[in-house]
Amino acid sequence: MAQNPLQELHAAGQSIWLDYIRRDLLTTGKLDQMIADEAITGITSNPSIFEKAIGGSSDYDEALNALIRADGKKSAGQLFETLAVEDIQAACDKLRPVYDSTNGLDGYVSIEVSPHLVHDTAGTIAEAHRLHDEVNRPNVYVKIPGTDEGLPAIEQCLTEGISINITLIFSLDYYEKVANAYLNALEKRVARGEPVDKLASVASFFVSRVDTLVDKLLEEKIKTASGAEKEHLESLRGKAAVANARLAYQKYLEIFHQSERFARLKAKGAMVQRCLWASTSTKNPAYRDVIYVEELIGPETVNTMPTQTIEAFRDHGKVAMTLTEGIDEARQVLKQLEAAGISYKAVTDQLEDEGGKLFADAFDSLMKTLEEKRSKLLVGMGG
Repeated sequence: MAQNPLQELHAAGQSIWLDYIRRDLLTTGKLDQMIADEAITGITSNPSIFEKAIGGSSDYDEALNALIRADGKKSAGQLFETLAVEDIQAACDKLRPVYDSTNGLDGYVSIEVSPHLVHDTAGTIAEAHRLHDEVNRPNVYVKIPGTDEGLPAIEQCLTEGISINITLIFSLDYYEKVANAYLNALEKRVARGEPVDKLASVASFFVSRVDTLVDKLLEEKIKTASGAEKEHLESLRGKAAVANARLAYQKYLEIFHQSERFARLKAKGAMVQRCLWASTSTKNPAYRDVIYVEELIGPETVNTMPTQTIEAFRDHGKVAMTLTEGIDEARQVLKQLEAAGISYKAVTDQLEDEGGKLFADAFDSLMKTLEEKRSKLLVGMGG
């Protein structure tokens, strides 16, 4: 039987993860179908996804009501965590066969620490341990942002045997720090005689947001440009995100396939820390709706897609090994943006700050919704 484009993508060595979770996905057999028909081998969640799922549907009302009736003193945060952990556990169980068949390389479900801990190292470590223990599944990833404060938490949690999805990565400099945190943790475990063969990690690059911000900055410059300069600036639109990701993959190859440091760890059973392409839905309707999938295909990588991108790729996606193409051009794109007055560091710093705030806002919105539901039910109960 002919493969659909998603199955072809999986066969090419790229894992397809679903950037979405909701209870009906788990209870109706929809996830089982996606695993079978669309080669889905993992799931990522974040505060924004849960805010839409829990706050924007009635899927959780029955479970929420039962929790409140059982203990009306549970806070909105406790209610959320209980519901989220239940979803993550159910998804982990459905993906456990993938985890087992790939010897722990794939089949993961990610749950994120509170976005309000983005600059709190000790708080992140404590919450990562709690979430890991509560989910209590070998194929759970705890997501920790790759911020300055997140890096020591990432290294410590990995050293202590917790598999980590390092999220909110935009810059190549931070990616190198993230990779080093993983290698440091592996080396510490080896030195202590602890196993490394089941410790896993992915480095999650946010892709489309890079183009969204860079294109906005380009548009401001295009307004006052003319002639050849205007044409040159226009030619740079929609190029930064793919260039950034392709250069990150080159760094990945250098660290995990060309260095003696990782070769020694691999001999002990260590797995590579795969690059994961996140934020891969196309924000600009002028661009191909599968651009951030088609342009970033390569082995030992993950692309986590929202449902609409999965459906679009299944319908008209083209599979070709694109991730290692145009590397010189990718370097030129970043150089030309700098020459045009668009600072790569300023862009990535801004995106990191905005990303953390977006997740915090979504989390706060969800807490407000849960508190309103809790209060309403307690009033109805005469509480």
